Amino acid sequence: MERAEKEEVLVEISEDIINNIERLPEGCISDILALTTPADACRSCLVSTLFKSAADSDVVWEKFMPPDYQDIISRAFYPFLSAASSKKELYYRLSDYPLLIDGGLKSFQLEKSSGKKFIMLGAKELAIAHGDNPQHWYWRGYPGSRLAKVAELKWIRWIEIRGKLDTRLLSPKTFYAAYLVLKFKDVVYGFDQPVKAKVELVGRAAGNNEVCSEERHVYLVDNGGEHSPLDPTLAGQYVARERGDGWMEVEMGHFYNEELEEDEGGDVHMSVLETERLGSKYGIIVQGMELRPKVDTQIP
Repeated sequence: MERAEKEEVLVEISEDIINNIERLPEGCISDILALTTPADACRSCLVSTLFKSAADSDVVWEKFMPPDYQDIISRAFYPFLSAASSKKELYYRLSDYPLLIDGGLKSFQLEKSSGKKFIMLGAKELAIAHGDNPQHWYWRGYPGSRLAKVAELKWIRWIEIRGKLDTRLLSPKTFYAAYLVLKFKDVVYGFDQPVKAKVELVGRAAGNNEVCSEERHVYLVDNGGEHSPLDPTLAGQYVARERGDGWMEVEMGHFYNEELEEDEGGDVHMSVLETERLGSKYGIIVQGMELRPKVDTQIP
């Protein structure tokens, strides 16, 4: 009985708060919602028609866009109609459909619930040892790849794949994880043991290397044998797993992208190496390296 009375009081208080807020001009409500998140703005649409009108306004969704979104759109590989009917429509277009930029070598997307940036470096944007040798790597289009060309390994004795990206292209004050995105052919050989993966910050951004993960061993193929992770709790992080788009990914490491001055900058360097066991290797297809916000991570 007492609990029910408390709930009734809370409902009355909530209704009073909403009624008081709705006395504000719609523009003021929009300014308040712009300080929340895209997910919160969408939920507020259920409160009332006034809240829905305020939550759908360009004022709110312009704030949710990255400050440099117009510059990024100008780098689109193909004509992109940025003149959407509303900023909300443009936001959802950028979150639902990856945008190829920089000559089609990178893919850009927004994380729908937060507006944080996703960036994928296509295989052509990576430094792959002997990648220009057709005896070792074959470049071609592949169904389901968001980039025009993927790198298919024909045969090699060691693996060396490196990527780098200016941290100013990422969202500031955000933890990121870096992933190698790949597929396997019907026959895969030489990857029953782990490879080395590392993510580090270079340049002015390097001051935050204390929140970068250390070099780790990752498993491109989990064969369930002696070279699988000894600790089963690590399997989800250090073994390639399937993504929602049908590709596989393995986390190479993570870092915190601090907010720096525009002229400071720095790069994030990523690598996957296997240069010690010089045995035959073949059967993997590399789409690229993706950087996206890492959830549920706190700054040490």
